[in-house]
Amino acid sequence: MSKKINIAIDGHSSCGKSTIAKAISKRYKMRYIDTGAMYRAICLFSLQKNLISKDKIDERLLEAYLPDIFVEFKYNSEKKISETYLNDKNVESLIRTLDVSKSVSLIAKIPVVRQKLVLLQQQIGKNKNIVMDGRDIGTKVFPDAELKFFVTAKPEIRANRRWKELRQSGENVSYEEVLSNLKMRDDNDINRRMNPLKMATDAIKIDNSNISVENQNDFIFSLIDKIFKT
Repeated sequence: MSKKINIAIDGHSSCGKSTIAKAISKRYKMRYIDTGAMYRAICLFSLQKNLISKDKIDERLLEAYLPDIFVEFKYNSEKKISETYLNDKNVESLIRTLDVSKSVSLIAKIPVVRQKLVLLQQQIGKNKNIVMDGRDIGTKVFPDAELKFFVTAKPEIRANRRWKELRQSGENVSYEEVLSNLKMRDDNDINRRMNPLKMATDAIKIDNSNISVENQNDFIFSLIDKIFKT
């Protein structure tokens, strides 16, 4: 595509944002950035350094560590996916565990963490051709994105999808635990003081509770095609 645009995808936990973003990336040869993975990587770092105890984080110590935390994405040509690296170590599977999921929304609430990552995300998007998903992409990171989506689904449906993913990856976790964690993350995302999760005024809302991935993607692709044709 000769025309370069940025696409922002926001929405609730486990609503399929990354699935949509990857499909867009593949079809239109755009670079995909999973901002949730960035926060997960910092959460993993915090867990490894014992900075998290129950529901409390040693924010002062984490802030001291921040200059030495480097998160990047590298393309795996064998798997044909972009993988997350923390200080040059592949942590793609480690950041997807329930332990990280339990604490990542607490990490995302910390202002200095958000400032560091939002700045990095904005720098990545300067040259366009980016599809990025997260919680504040359309409202804060790319407020001028050519196309914005806000994705959601009923909590019970999202929890069931996530529970199946965790079970397939070998984690022994109950559906009830996943649902409880998902509702907690939603509450933290919506009610945090800095850059809370909310739908941008010019975003297109997609509730995929009862639609197939194929129908969802066909609708999204039709909107993107219109932009490239203008």
